[in-house]
Amino acid sequence: MPYDIDLQIDPAVQLDVPVSDLREMASAALAALGQCDDVEMAVIVTTDEGIRELNRGFRGIDEPTDVLSFASAEGPAFVLPAGLPPYLGDVIISQPTAARQAAERGGTLRDELALLLVHGCLHLLGHDHVTPEQREAMWALQSRILERLGIAPPQDT
Repeated sequence: MPYDIDLQIDPAVQLDVPVSDLREMASAALAALGQCDDVEMAVIVTTDEGIRELNRGFRGIDEPTDVLSFASAEGPAFVLPAGLPPYLGDVIISQPTAARQAAERGGTLRDELALLLVHGCLHLLGHDHVTPEQREAMWALQSRILERLGIAPPQDT
């Protein structure tokens, strides 16, 4: 696999999806977005409480969310030792929220994790959905990547 993707699974989480699938999903998203293969990123799957703490600390919102992205390009200058690949950032996913959303949509946890992972990768690479135009462009790109993964994009996001 060309990308260095660090996967961290909270021990309190029952994932029921192979971590190799998550790596493949993230790699497919990065490749579809034209990202060079000499980059690193982290994917963290946590609990509602874990993501709630991050959401509160970094966004001032005291509630869980489904996915958070922390792009290294958005923070202070990050200096890497010579020879190390660029670090894109972190995508943090709440497994319990993903499971609830999958049930609400009538889909699988795997498909919901793919959606959240692709969404997070888009944010790492500078895409956003603040304006209606940004949202339309980001959702279209997200749908194309999900379709490449063989996953039907949700109609309600």
